[in-house]
Amino acid sequence: MNLALEYPSRGQVAFYDLGEAPAPKPGEVLIRTRYSGVTNGTERHALLGEHGWERAFPGRHGYQQVGVIEAVGREVRGFAEGDWVFCGRYVGHRAWQVVEVGEADPYANDSHLVIHLPEGVDHRHCALLGVAGVAMRGIRRFGVLPGGKVWVAGGGLIGQFAAQAAAAMGATVTISDLFPLRLQAARAAGLPRVLDAGSPNTLAALQEGGPYDVIVDACGAPSLFLDIHRHSLLAPRGVIGALAARSETTFHWATLHGREASIQVSCHFSLDDLKAVLAFMHHGSMRVSPLVTHQVPISQAPSLYATLRDRPQELLGVVFDWG
Repeated sequence: MNLALEYPSRGQVAFYDLGEAPAPKPGEVLIRTRYSGVTNGTERHALLGEHGWERAFPGRHGYQQVGVIEAVGREVRGFAEGDWVFCGRYVGHRAWQVVEVGEADPYANDSHLVIHLPEGVDHRHCALLGVAGVAMRGIRRFGVLPGGKVWVAGGGLIGQFAAQAAAAMGATVTISDLFPLRLQAARAAGLPRVLDAGSPNTLAALQEGGPYDVIVDACGAPSLFLDIHRHSLLAPRGVIGALAARSETTFHWATLHGREASIQVSCHFSLDDLKAVLAFMHHGSMRVSPLVTHQVPISQAPSLYATLRDRPQELLGVVFDWG
């Protein structure tokens, strides 16, 4: 199989032929894909042509692939044929890729992003490591500390991972969302304070649990930043961490000025972020299985993307099996 996915036009997904994989150059490895994961937020924005993707057709999107190293260049060290690895390069869903794996800064988001998968983790679930890595990077950058109070607004895939990462670091975490599937997944993952954003009692519950040292915007709701100010939900010197994509936003100056607070944006991930996620997964403090709603053959990808386009609330973790 030498197929890959692309978005030929707005709202449409199709396969194209990659051709035969080339032999790797001296510092490269050839990775044959076994599983790939959908990056729900980024891929849906790209599919719909929004938040900067308006003219990006045809496009190839996604950055979560698990595979087996099929061949290595003669100068490669640290990787061998037969190794199971995750690769987080932004190349979309494809049957193979060739990656230069020379020296890499473990803290940089522009390295090769290829990491060995340790024993004891489900390779299928590792197809969601990229979104988990983005969440981990955000939680670290936003300064989440043991004993701190964190509210994650939005229980999509990145919000779920952000909440789990904050809890793994010892914070007291609240997560909220509108959709039952996401609320159920959060509870199944062991998060103790899960709020239905559609309930009339939620605001009082949020105020009771706050004010929050870190509020993670994982929903992109237009009114969120203003709602945080109106209801005094941010603690002094707190951080609003913007993980959800936005074209522009509005916030009240006093949200930051009076509290000496800040708004931070985080995206991408590094090898060190992936290492941290894998360590938490190994110890059971981050769990992927409760978040996986669909594990399907890659042949079913077009129908999955139609659901992502039209009914995104029905999907959480989506893993394609390349057979």
